Amino acid sequence: MTSLKLFLLILLAVIAQLGIFAAIAFYRHWVSYEKIKRQLSGMEAAPETGAVESISAPVSTSAALWQGTRNFRVQRKIFEDKNHSICSFYLVPEDGQPLPTFKPGQYLTFQFNISDPVTPTPRKVIRCYTLSEQPRSDYYRITVKKVPPPENKPNIPAGDSSSYLHEQVQEGAILAAKAPGGHFYLADEVREPIVLIAGGIGITPMLSMLHAALQDDPHREIWFFYGVRNSSEHIMKEHIQELASKHENLQLHVCYSRADENDVEGVDYQHAARVDIKLLRLTLPIKQFQFYICGPKPMMETIVPALENWGVPEHQIHYETFGPASITRHEKPAAVSVEPITVTFRKSGKSLQWDDSFSCLLEFAEDNGIEINSGCRAGSCGTCQTMIELGEVEYSQEPDVDLEASTCLLCVAIPKTNLTLSA
Repeated sequence: MTSLKLFLLILLAVIAQLGIFAAIAFYRHWVSYEKIKRQLSGMEAAPETGAVESISAPVSTSAALWQGTRNFRVQRKIFEDKNHSICSFYLVPEDGQPLPTFKPGQYLTFQFNISDPVTPTPRKVIRCYTLSEQPRSDYYRITVKKVPPPENKPNIPAGDSSSYLHEQVQEGAILAAKAPGGHFYLADEVREPIVLIAGGIGITPMLSMLHAALQDDPHREIWFFYGVRNSSEHIMKEHIQELASKHENLQLHVCYSRADENDVEGVDYQHAARVDIKLLRLTLPIKQFQFYICGPKPMMETIVPALENWGVPEHQIHYETFGPASITRHEKPAAVSVEPITVTFRKSGKSLQWDDSFSCLLEFAEDNGIEINSGCRAGSCGTCQTMIELGEVEYSQEPDVDLEASTCLLCVAIPKTNLTLSA
């Protein structure tokens, strides 16, 4: 080969690389342009049914998160399942000002004043409910399951706040809420394919993530696994099926663990099983995914460790559980030559040796029969703020609220030294 031919080959290779880089840059610019164009072109308001379009009103870029609570009027209540046990509440700001954006998957913290025949004096109850739609400037939406008494413990009362919302809060009512918060949300800086896994009412943050992902990047690969018992508990069934039919990049896999006789496999659902690691391994192609998981504790305790055992890196697994406790992802090695830590709850009169298997002091207290008021369980609402009378704590994540002097948030704290708490 002559020097001239070699030079020409090198030149052609350089030109080809420049062409590839230019094509990639053009594609990214086009995607960004299309996103901006969608936001500026005016977007449809939600219809008067439970099925909400994936296109939303433009998100305000100037509205700031508010301090304290803000009043919202319940514009609409819509049941989302056959049993009428799941209800969506559409909340518009009473002051009429635009709403700030939030990260898909975050929640609102509410302060309810609940009264009943047994306790006519209103009780202050703080609860967090996930925003179940992508960010909008005109309203927020939460979707709430009415929590019944446990099947094997009928004497235990139904859920305070969920019963209050379903039975007492009607359209036109005013609810007070803190600004959106929470650490479980769709990361906007990562563009890898995503797998959304939901069980029961754990679908609420996934709905927000799903709508946002489809709107932000219509070509992003999305796998959506959703597990319920049967069609009577299937939330927003027709709406989610419609999204899957309109978006080729969305792969929908609905699992019924106890299908009714009228439920048709392949029509109402795709798998007569629970969502588990076997199904994921048989279904998902071999590539890098970002996993987002939300469901009841038993589901989380099986899927999250199984993903890790499958070889999914920890930073690609994002999860949130609902219920009385979080999950432990890794077995902690036994401490070597470390003095045991004693935690004293002064009002409760209990002095206990700290157990490293608990992820926070709130779980530790509840497991030992010590009642602690709590709300978000994620360091955002401040409900479990407790006075430290002696000792120090450390945090698994920085609290989102400004703490009073000599206090800690039990839901994200563990003891650093021997500890005395006022609880």
